[in-house]
Amino acid sequence: MRSILTLTGLVFAMLIAVLMFTNEPSTTTPDQQQSAAMEIPTLTGAAVMGKTFFDAKCAQCHGTNASGTENAPPLVHIIYEPNHHGDESFLRAATQGVRAHHWQFGDMPPVEGITQGEVKQIIAYVRSLQRANGIY
Repeated sequence: MRSILTLTGLVFAMLIAVLMFTNEPSTTTPDQQQSAAMEIPTLTGAAVMGKTFFDAKCAQCHGTNASGTENAPPLVHIIYEPNHHGDESFLRAATQGVRAHHWQFGDMPPVEGITQGEVKQIIAYVRSLQRANGIY
């Protein structure tokens, strides 16, 4: 009986090892992987339109659900919580551009054709994501 249990344990351990070391390449980008792990809240108010504007004007660099890409940082990050980067910081960055100061992505140029009203709605969207993910 003991040898059957030992053999069963060895087979189980080998199966686990095979599963752990079978490493198929991922077909998702880093921002998709991060975004999949994020809590996505039900959006209300300005955040609904903010997502639309974000997807059209910001997601190319900042990623799906503001999760970041190889070209720009995630906005759902403690660095961008309201006490460190208030809404005015987001507004200035989008409309005037900003020098790189936290990340190694380079300077952010102003977003062409964006209005202050659109940025305010984008901020509502980003803040909704941040709250849902425990940033503040």
